[in-house]
Formats: sequence, structure tokens, C-alpha cells
Amino acid sequence: MTRLLTSAVICAAAIGAAGAASAESACLITKTDTNPFFVKMKEGAEAKAAELGIELKSYAGKIDGDSESQISAIETCIADGAKGILLTPSDTKGIVPSVQKARDAGLLVIALDTPLDPIDAADATFATDNFLAGELIGKWAAATLGDAAAEAKIGMLDLDVSQPTVGVLRDQGFLQGFGIDLGDPNKWGDETDARVVGHDVTQGNEEGGRRAMESLLAKDPFINVVYTINEPAAAGAYEALKAIGREGDVLIVSVDGGCPGVANVKDGVIGATSQQYPLLMASLGIEAIAAWAADGTKPQPTEGKDFFDTGVALVTDAPAEGVESIDTARGTELCWG
Repeated sequence: MTRLLTSAVICAAAIGAAGAASAESACLITKTDTNPFFVKMKEGAEAKAAELGIELKSYAGKIDGDSESQISAIETCIADGAKGILLTPSDTKGIVPSVQKARDAGLLVIALDTPLDPIDAADATFATDNFLAGELIGKWAAATLGDAAAEAKIGMLDLDVSQPTVGVLRDQGFLQGFGIDLGDPNKWGDETDARVVGHDVTQGNEEGGRRAMESLLAKDPFINVVYTINEPAAAGAYEALKAIGREGDVLIVSVDGGCPGVANVKDGVIGATSQQYPLLMASLGIEAIAAWAADGTKPQPTEGKDFFDTGVALVTDAPAEGVESIDTARGTELCWG
């Protein structure tokens, strides 16, 4: 993680130098404006835009999955003559024609956190390695259970039925890390391992997590491992388990690394979470748009990957042998939100 963050800082310095004199406009389009992850992303974009003298306009869907509002925002950004768009897409396939329209109009489009499908539909992607994020919590869960992993009953709390790339990558990474054979790695729900009780969707919020957990518990009340797409969904799952007195005997894992989520790891609500860095994604994105406006430079992906990797670290106070992690004290120093 340290190497990745160091390379990100070097990249930021190079891009920032190219765009320091820019006085252009840019757009940030997130899935929602309420999820702490996207709130922090917006803060990072605003701070870097102010530093570089870029006018930033921000837009968001009403809820996670609201692609129509995002499409409308892209149209507005094109009409306003923006130089670039930072986008966390809700519908990673359906929004591609709108993204192409923006690119055809000369805008640089950078996907943040959630890759488009296909990934090269954007000019660049700045993101966590979401498959690795899932794999880390899967390996940790399997190692923590030890021999009992062979008899686990797993509930999968995903994002949305449209299966956006970020949800698929985290889901499939978790399953592989846990030792479950994947079907088609480009979608979730087709694995045949009997340990997977089922999948339900949460829209990435606490209420959705509670509902999805209740639904899976109705299917099998003996679920003892719960994968969650993010920490708000994990908090909802915990409340559903607490309502039936099972909060102490179910292992919950998640992805995000926000300050509330890290606090939930410290308090035992979540066993482990994979921490990502939205402020870095957003600030690098703004710098990339500044460089594009200055001289047409496009950002380059991390060597060996088709996106720029902004880093990930497993956060837990119960380290497992063979799985690299940091504790909640360090996670708190690095958290956001």
C-alpha cells in the first residue's frame, strides 16, 4: 500500500505541475451525495480544484442506481463546455453511450472508484483494486474461521441488481479469497458452492443492508459469514442480526475504510474491512483534467493494470496469519468521513 500511495503522490506532482496555470471548468458526478465515501470524494475534488483554479460543478444521483440523473449531468457538462468529467457510474454499461458523447465533444472522462464496462470506455480510471479489496477480506474470513471455513454458511450483500463493476469485483474477490470457485468472474450469483446461501442487494446503504440481511436469514437462519459491499450495508446487516440475538456469532466483512466503518471494526461490529482512499482518487482526477486542459496529456495506468491503482489496506484488530493487515489505530489515521 505504501508503494502505491507513493507512486500516486509522484503522479499527482507531475500532473499538478502541468495544470497549475489552468482556469478551466470540470464536473464531478457521483452516485449519491449522502454516502460518506462520495462526500469525501467531493471534498477532495473541491480542495484540489480550488488549489488549481478550476471551477468545479458537482452532481449526484438521488440514490445509488440512479443512472438517469447521471446521464442528465453529463449532458449539462457538455453544454457548459467543461474540460473534463470525474464519474462514479451507477450503471457501468448503460452510461457508456453518454460517456462516449462527452469524449467525442472533447471532454476527458475519468471513472473514479467504479470502472466502466468496458473499462476503456473512459479515458482513465482511478480506483481501488476492488477485486483485491474483496480478496483480502475473503482470505481474512477463511483464515479466521480455520477448519470451520469448510462448513461456512455465507450471506452475500451486494450493491444492485444491475451488477455494476465495483460490486462484481468485490463480490468475486471475496469468494476467491475465501476459497470458493468462481463461475463467470464478470458477474455474481452463478457460483455453485453450497456454502453460499445466497445474494441480495442493498443499494449500499444501512436500510438496504438490514433488509437484505433479513431476507437471507429467512432463507437460512444459520448464516455465520456475511460479505457486504460497503460499511453502511454492514451496519444494517449487524442491526438485523442483533434483532435476533446473533450479532456475536456472525463474522461480518466489508470494504470502504471510512472513519465510522473503522470505528465499527474497533467495536467488533465488523471483523475486517478493506480501506480505500477516495480523497486521493478525486484529487488525482482533478489534476488529470488540469493537465488535459493544459496540453492534452492523458493519465497513465499503474504498470501491469488497466487502471491507476490508488491503494488498499486490510483493517482489523484480529490479524490472521498470511494476510497482511493494519490495525484500527492506523486505520483511523488513514480513514475518511
